Amino acid sequence: MKKFIHFYKIFFYSFIFSFLILPKIAFSESSLDEKVKKITLQLRCMTCQNQTVYDSESDFSKNIIKIIENMIQQGKSENEIKSFLVERYGEYILFKPKFDIKNLILWLFPFVLFLSFLILFVFRLKKK
Repeated sequence: MKKFIHFYKIFFYSFIFSFLILPKIAFSESSLDEKVKKITLQLRCMTCQNQTVYDSESDFSKNIIKIIENMIQQGKSENEIKSFLVERYGEYILFKPKFDIKNLILWLFPFVLFLSFLILFVFRLKKK
C-alpha cells in the first residue's frame, strides 16, 4: 500500500513539473526570441544598405542582437533599449524616427509640399 501511495506522489509531482513548470521555461526562451525579433526588425544595420538588424548577417548586427538579448535579460524595456542604441549610434539606426521638435520638418515636409503643389495647381486651373 505504501508503494502504491509513493507511486501516486511521484506521478503527481511529475505532472506538476511537466505541465506547470516546463511550459514556462520554454515560453520564456521563445518570448526572449520574439522580443529580440520585434526590436531588431525596427533597427537599421549600419553596415548594410537599409537592411534590418534581424535580416542582416554582418558582425555589427550580431553584436547588436547580443546587446539587445543582454538588456532584455537585465529587465530593460523596449524604449530603454532603443534610447541606448540611439545614444550610441545616432537616430539613423531607427527605421522610424521619433516624432519630436528636431524631426518636425522631416515629418511635416511631405504634407507641406503636397499642399503647396495642390494650391499651385488650383491657381493654374483658375487662371485658365
